Parts: sequence; C-alpha cells; structure tokens
Amino acid sequence: MKEPKVHVGILFEPQIEFILLNPYRINGMEISGKQVVTYNEGKILWNGRLYDELLFEPMNEVTDAFELLDVTIGINFHWERKEDQRFLGALKIIVEDNKLTGINVIHVEDYLTSVISSEMSATASLELLKAHAVISRSWLLANMQTNQCPHSTVGANNHSPANTAEFIKWYERDAHTRFDVCADDHCQRYQGITRASTEIVKQAIAATRGQLLMSDGKICDARFSKCCGGAFEEFQYCWEDVKYPYLTKQRDWVAGSSSPVADLTQEPEAVRWIRTSPEAFCNTTDKKVLSQVLNNYDQETTDFYRWKVEYSQDELSALILKRSGVDYGQIIDLIPVARGTSGRLWKLKIVGTKKTLIIGKELEIRRTLSTSHLYSSAFVVDKEGISPEGIPERFILTGAGWGHGVGLCQIGAAVMGEQGYKYDAILLHYYIGASIDKLYE
Repeated sequence: MKEPKVHVGILFEPQIEFILLNPYRINGMEISGKQVVTYNEGKILWNGRLYDELLFEPMNEVTDAFELLDVTIGINFHWERKEDQRFLGALKIIVEDNKLTGINVIHVEDYLTSVISSEMSATASLELLKAHAVISRSWLLANMQTNQCPHSTVGANNHSPANTAEFIKWYERDAHTRFDVCADDHCQRYQGITRASTEIVKQAIAATRGQLLMSDGKICDARFSKCCGGAFEEFQYCWEDVKYPYLTKQRDWVAGSSSPVADLTQEPEAVRWIRTSPEAFCNTTDKKVLSQVLNNYDQETTDFYRWKVEYSQDELSALILKRSGVDYGQIIDLIPVARGTSGRLWKLKIVGTKKTLIIGKELEIRRTLSTSHLYSSAFVVDKEGISPEGIPERFILTGAGWGHGVGLCQIGAAVMGEQGYKYDAILLHYYIGASIDKLYE
C-alpha cells in the first residue's frame, strides 16, 4: 500500500482568498501569486470564468506551499478567531451548502506532523509522541475508511416518547461527505505548516511511519481521554452498545500486579474505589509529567485523579434546569442507577420535587451537572442539611478521572513514558490484545 493522501476541509466561506507561494498547476497552466474565488449561483467564479471544482496542484510536493487568508480557528470555542495559514500539498475548491469549501489534499504523514505539533505539548517525551502518532494515524485512516468525523452531534438516541422515565443519549460521529476530516478541534487540530513543527515530533512521526493499531484485521477505534481515574472504561457504556475486545476493563497499573481492578459496576465497590486513591499510572501530581499533556490553562489544578465539586440547592436546581431544559423543581436526590467498568455512571436518576428522570450516557450526565463538562461521570454524592421535607441544602460530588476513560489515558501514558516504557508497550497496555501493524512504507 502506498502512503494515502487525506482531504482536509479548512475554510467554508462565500469567498476564499489565497496566495500560491510557488508555481502551481491547474488545467495545464502554471499559476502563482494571489487568487480570489467567489461563490456564484452554484458555481465557482475565478478569473472571470465559472467552474464546478478547482484543483491547484504543486509542482514540487515536498516544498511548494500556499497560504489561505482569514481562516477561522476554534470554531464555536471561546477563543474563536481568524488567521492566515500556510499549507503544503494541493488546494481543492468545491461548492458546498451555497458557499465554497477550501480543501487541503496532503500526504498522511505530513498531516500528522502538523496535528501532533498542534495537539501535544512541546515538552512531551518521545515515547508519548510516538504513541500519539500511532493513535492519530489510526483515527485518521479509520475515519477515511468510513468518511466520518466526530462532531458533537447526536449520533443515536434510544430515548423514546414511550419511555418517559428515561432519557438516554450519546454523542457520536457526524459525516463529512466531501472531504475526510475538518481542521478544527472537532476532528484533530490541523494548521498546516503555519507553526513550526519541533524536531522531536518529526522524529516520532518518522519512527512510526505507516503504523496503525489493528484488531481482527480492522483498524482500532483509538479513543483517548485525559485521565481514566485508575481503571479503564468500556466503549459500550459511553456510546453505542458495541463491545470492542481491545477496549476492555483493566487497572491502569503495572501488568501482573497483585491488585486487579474490582467490579466497579457494583455500587459498593465503585464507592470504595472513588473515595480512595489507589495506585495507578495516572495517579500523579508531578508538574513535569502533567505539562506534557495539559495546556497551560489546564494546569491550574492537579486534582483530577480524585476531585470534589460542591453545589448549594439553589445552584444545582438552577444549573440542571439551564443545562437540560427540564424543570425538576428542587433537587431531592441524585441516585446512581448503572455504572461502567471504571465506575463511571452511564445512568443517573435525578429526583426532584416536580419531576424524576433517569438520564445518560456519561457525556449527557457530565453536561447536565456542570456549566461546561463535569470532569467525569465517575462520582458519588453526599447530601448535607436535609430539611424535614427531605430537601438537601448542599450536594457534594466526589469523583475520579477526567474524560470518558476509554482507550489511552494521556496522563497515565505520560507517566509510563517517564518510567521508561516504550511506545508499543504503552499502546498495548491501553488497547488490550491489539497489534501494531505497518500498513505502508
């Protein structure tokens, strides 16, 4: 197999301006310099003529580059802004949704160099970067096969009007039909060669070139989260009810250690686990390790292996109303109904003075109980100041981990890298029974 090329959707505007920094080929012509393309009644207007599609191809794929002007980055995030961005490879312009889409067509390994440089800290160890390179490559090629991208939209929802006692939904992948992935954080953050790639990232990409995580002849679903909390979650408790053999429960600790993970689907075991701080790779407050995984603004707290959140009655009832749109009245109780293999709740009963409802899965629970996202859904609830009518004054949530806990645990993997584990050992610790195969040279 030859190294594939990926089609990355970068820009979605009625008019796109760009600069070809070297001579590019199109329709047998050589073109360079500043260009403007405009949406015009279902066509692309360029140099006074109308086209269905345009493809500007570099004369030299290794060195030739173009610049896209006013690219929006951080779409729908608080730091959304525009900047000019530079890219290797070809530029394709298509018509989509009554505007133009600018697509970068680029070799997979060049794409990954940019992604890993954008997503990972410059202080990350070589072995952690190699592990992430294999994960990102696996994620990308799996998406190219299915032509899907994980935007936060409802992929499935088994809540039905017939069952008014439950509202269970999960967030999955929304298809891009005209390109493989987008360039924003919804997929993997890609900024071309706008920012310099570090030598260590180039080294990690080159050392793992063509390598993918595989299981039963298929590319693995290489999910990852910040901190599993000491035990791995299984896929079916967070998303669709599908069990993957390589995403299975295990302690995030030394293989063969004398302390296997308890059955955290059982409430007494989950409570004991969450209220204590068992040994785990991700049980660390080492700033040197954490800086490899966390952005500066994430490092203000190191309490995510075990954490606490407190709400007054007024705060919690107002928050749940605002986040869910459901008026429960005053909140009487938050009752665990079902947990996954890491102790994460995938069904939670909210009991109010006006309404009672079971909600899930984990992301829906996290969104309902926080102004953005609760660290995780692995938590236990304590109530204080209960009135004669049974209304608590305060709720204290004690929790474990950060994120969904499925697949690679980034903080655990960073610790393993610091402890001398090689990238393949790190990957096979988190993706159990998988293999690392080289698909192309």
